[in-house]
Amino acid sequence: MIYETLEIIKDQVSQFLDSKLAEADLLVLENIAKVDDPDTTTMNDKVVLSLINLEEETALKNHPNVHFKNGNYETKNKPVNLNMYVLFSCNRSVYTKSMAALSAIIEFFQGKKVFNQQNTVLNPTIPALDAVKEFRFVVDLYTPTFEQLNYVWGTLGGKSVPNVMYKVSIVSVEGSTVAKKGTPILEIESIEKRTS
Repeated sequence: MIYETLEIIKDQVSQFLDSKLAEADLLVLENIAKVDDPDTTTMNDKVVLSLINLEEETALKNHPNVHFKNGNYETKNKPVNLNMYVLFSCNRSVYTKSMAALSAIIEFFQGKKVFNQQNTVLNPTIPALDAVKEFRFVVDLYTPTFEQLNYVWGTLGGKSVPNVMYKVSIVSVEGSTVAKKGTPILEIESIEKRTS
């Protein structure tokens, strides 16, 4: 669900940027660390969406994962609930265009921070979203300190460009493998022994 979530965010923000800035296909889902690679031209004069970090949401680890179906039970391993940190990097050739794109991105998430199947229409042209039925995640502005931001760009190996970071909570990753199946216990009998 990590890739699918990034595609949903990319599609939604891209539509907003297209209407706000009147530029089509401005947003790309790429690794900003490769922006200076000579073979990579997909990020030239674009806004780049990159996954920076993942963190497990440990507060949701204690939920049971037993499901009853047709009178039987199925036990699965618990889903992994994740927070994702994503970076929007405005790699535009003109600085003022970078500022306009940055403002538009912040404006978009100010207006919409909760994404679910009721308020988000999935783009049918994105094959990765075909299997997505139910989803819910929240996008919040994340403001790293100057030191953290310097570390991020140092790790990415490039010069800093105008950017904004968001925390995407809670993305649930769950496989379909059933760990155990069985029938529930419906009745308990006890035998009493009397001592005389």
